[in-house]
This record gives sequence, C-alpha cells and structure tokens, in this order.
Amino acid sequence: MRYGERRLHPGVYEMQEQLRRGRCDRREFLRTVCLLGVSASAAYAMAGRILGERLVDPVAAQAAKQPCRGGILRVSMEVPEIRDPATFDWVQKSNCTRHMLEYLTYTGPDGVTRPYLAERWEASEDLKTWTFYLRRGVKWSNGDTFNADDVVFNFTRWLDPKTGSSNLGLFSAMTEEYDTGEKNPDGTPKKGRRMLAGAVEKVDEFTVRLHLSRPSLSIPENLWNYPTAIVHRGFDEHGSDIFKWPVGTGPYSIADYAVGAKCILKRRPGTYWGETLDDPYIGGPIWLDEIHYYDHGAASAAQLAAFASGQVDMVHEFGKDSYQMAQAIPGAVVYDARTAHTCVMRMQVDVKPFDDWRVRRAIQLCCDASVYPDLIYFGRGMVGEHHHVAPIHPEYFKLPPLKQDHEQARKLLAEAGYGNGLTISIDCGNTNGPWQQQMAELFREQLRPAGITLNINVMPPSQYWEIWTKTPFGVTEWYHRPLGTMVLSLAYRCGVPWNESHYCNPDFEAALDAAEATLDVEQRRRLMEKVESILQHDAVIVQPLWIPRLYAAHQRVRNLVPDPSGYHLFHRVWIDAC
Repeated sequence: MRYGERRLHPGVYEMQEQLRRGRCDRREFLRTVCLLGVSASAAYAMAGRILGERLVDPVAAQAAKQPCRGGILRVSMEVPEIRDPATFDWVQKSNCTRHMLEYLTYTGPDGVTRPYLAERWEASEDLKTWTFYLRRGVKWSNGDTFNADDVVFNFTRWLDPKTGSSNLGLFSAMTEEYDTGEKNPDGTPKKGRRMLAGAVEKVDEFTVRLHLSRPSLSIPENLWNYPTAIVHRGFDEHGSDIFKWPVGTGPYSIADYAVGAKCILKRRPGTYWGETLDDPYIGGPIWLDEIHYYDHGAASAAQLAAFASGQVDMVHEFGKDSYQMAQAIPGAVVYDARTAHTCVMRMQVDVKPFDDWRVRRAIQLCCDASVYPDLIYFGRGMVGEHHHVAPIHPEYFKLPPLKQDHEQARKLLAEAGYGNGLTISIDCGNTNGPWQQQMAELFREQLRPAGITLNINVMPPSQYWEIWTKTPFGVTEWYHRPLGTMVLSLAYRCGVPWNESHYCNPDFEAALDAAEATLDVEQRRRLMEKVESILQHDAVIVQPLWIPRLYAAHQRVRNLVPDPSGYHLFHRVWIDAC
C-alpha cells in the first residue's frame, strides 16, 4: 500500500488495472500516475512489469559519448520585451528567462510531468487538495533561500486580476467569479475571476497546499505553462521587472539583453542545485558556459541564413516554406515534432456580425478542413475539427467531420439578414510565417460560394500581438500544450485574460470541469466528446489545421531532445569539440 514512505493515491491502482485491461495506453498510464505523485522511474518500472517489457526512463538512455564542458550555444530566436513572467504571452519570452527562472514542475518531451522546484507532491483522493513539498537547499541568485513564501507569493500574484496573468484561466478551480463593476457591450454586468480565500496555504517553510473548489487532475501539468515561472517573493518590491531585478534559482543569469537584438545568458558561478539530481532533462552537470539568443526577425529565411553562415548553432523554429532550405544546409539536423500547434480564425462573439450564431455557423460551414494539410503544410499537418483539441492530446475524442455545406451557410445568412451577402475582414500577423496568410487566403476562396467576401488585413507580427485580444476577427497562433483541457481553460473560460473570442458558455464550462475531474481514461474521453461538440457547435473558431514544429540545429549540438512545446531546456545540452 505504500511507495517508499508515502501512501500511493488510489488512482494509481485504478490506472494499473486500466493498463492491464488495455483501457489506456502506456503513454497515458505514465502521464497519469506521475501526476498522482509517482516518480517517473517508478512509473516506468510499473508499466514494464504490467506489460512484460523492459521500459527505461530516458535518464538511462542518454548518449554514451563523454560530454564536453564549456562553449556557447547560439540560437536564432525572436527576442521580445521581457518584464513580468506572469504575463508572458510568447514562448520566446519564457525561453529568454527559462534557464534563470524555474518552475515547480516540468513536462518532458515524453509527456511525463516530473518534479522541479517541488521535490514531490500528493493529491487527495477527491483531487481537490494538492500538497507540494519543496526542495530544500535551493538558493536564489541573491543568496536568499527558496521557500514556501515564494510559492504563495506567486500564486497570489497569478490569481489577482490586476496582474493580468493567463494563469487565472488555468487555475480556475482556485478562483471565484465576481462583478467587476463594469458593463459588457450589451449592458450586462461584466464578470471577472479572482482567487478564492484560502486557496493557497503555507503548511510550513517548505510545504504548500492548494485547495480547489472542484477536482482537477492537471494541476502539476498546469505548473509548466510558460507564465508559471517562479519569481522571488520580493519581485514586486523591486519594480515587478525581471530584467531590472534578474534574481532567479536557475543555473544562468542574464548578462546582456536588448529587445529585438539579443539575450545573453551566462552560467552562474558555484554549484547549481540541480547537478545532484538523477533527472533526464534538468539533472546532472551543466555543460554550457553561455546561451546566446540572437534576433534575426520573424522570417525563417533570415534565421536559416544566419544558421547556414555559422552565426548561430540552432534555429528555434522555421516555417514549412523553409523546410528544403534547412535540409540542404551542411551539418544541419532537422527536427520535425508532431504537435498541438495551430492557428484559429476566431470571432468575437459579442461583436457584430459575429454576435449572431447563424453568421458564425455559416462562416464555419464554408470550411473544408480536409484540404488544408496538403495545400497549406505540404501534407505534414493534421486536420482540425474546430474545437481546439488535437489528436495527440491524451483526452482527445474524434468527432465526425464537419462537412462543408454552402447551401446551409447561405440559408443561415439569409435568416440573419444577410441574404444579399456579407463582407467581413480578418487580421493576420503571420506570427509563425506566411502559411497563416495562406490559410486565410484559402478560406477566403471557400467562403465565396456562400456569398461571403473576406478581406485579409496583413500586418507585422509585433503589431498583431498588440491587438490579438481586441480584433473582432483574427488569425491567432496557439502553441502546443500537453493537454487539450489546458488550452481550453486558457482560451475559452468566461472572463479569463486570454479569452480573445469573449466566449462564455456555462454548459461548456461545466462539461470541461467534469472532464478535468475524471481519472478514468475512457470516461474522460467520453466527457471530452461533449466539450468538443459544444465548442464546435457554438462556432467560435474556424480551425482547420494542426502543424508540426520544425526546427534545426547543427550536428555538433548534442543531447538536444525534440520537444513539441518549443520550450528550451538546455541543462544537458553540450557542444561537441567545445
């Protein structure tokens, strides 16, 4: 009944039985039991015994060649403004600070969530109480000891609506709805979310307990969202700006930084606390002396040109139009990761003409999603179903294809008062390359037979990110998240900061709550059928395509593990012949 000195969560036994009966696969078993507090190595051993296979945690599968200490890893990546990590809205922002600021947990490329600044955690049987035991001996770069006060401070900031953090949606089970005193466009009271009293408890100097209003299995995974980096408890006292007060627990510190130009990280003197960990991604010696990010703009060709000329060792990401160029560069290793990375053409449901469901549904019915992977992403993408849950998400339920129906679209438009046609505009920033504009252009042609004229307003990526939550109709890029429920909570719960569509449906939220609270894999997928169906039927987004993550590094960059998230963890990376 016990694992080490600790009692196993009853859900672990349930998951073992599901794996024995073939009701869940190995990936889902490993993911779930680790969320319930089992270590990754123990989880791999459990699965091996049940399946009769020898499964090895990736820590035992590292390259046999002796790493070389020293050297500089140079990466071509956009360098945006970085101030308050709680409000980060680009992966690139978090990558600039990821080796300085650390997280309570992390989810590896294998989909398993492991301890980071938290040494371990436990969940109550009802999944409403989560206790995190923090690592001892971790020091901030200013000499202070990392402790429970830091964690309580961060949760309190995240769940304060004045901060403007997307974590409000992610940890909605720790929040309550309140009247902001403002009005919606239709005159109804505008609601917001804030932290429930007593949601975060300091048990002792190195223990923090979270109290939820409803069950949630995904709490440990949610702590790897890029705005959940842990800052020092004195962050606000020093101006709430990480660049001006760069205090962290990680192995590196920011030595030089200029928006749109560079971010230079140098290894801190002394021994890093994580060097004693037996962990596949963050444990062991730190090999690199420095990590340099250089901004060559958003264009893939410019980034790959810098790579080809030897100015950098790695390109963070490039678009499909540069795939052949990347493959042709001598010494390049091209990584192609299957992801839940997408773009949604989303409508703000409280702005005319999109406040009429018939208009939104008519627009959605014009889309033939089946042609997008071949026509837009050279056959490497996956077809979307207009509900923002990807086939690689463990809780995904496949819905029947939504068929293109121009006749029904014209009928709905006529009922909505647009019998003579409709003209609309969409904003597009090509934030991940011109394929986003190409997607909008293909959709423009699919709209024509229904009498809908689509004007595409193309703008620079930086300009789009200034308006992405404001434009009535926009093409917005959403990065990979390990769970569908995670992105749904970030983007579609009522009143959360990243709800760019202004969508609010209590039935959707109740269905999402039920799915997040369910341990049984098959039952959770059945519950997700309802979640996906509601969002698809409400016609909030047109989302025809999931894309792979493409990036490249020189072959001298060793121990670089393909990761769908775009999050950089270079703790074990080293430069051959450094």
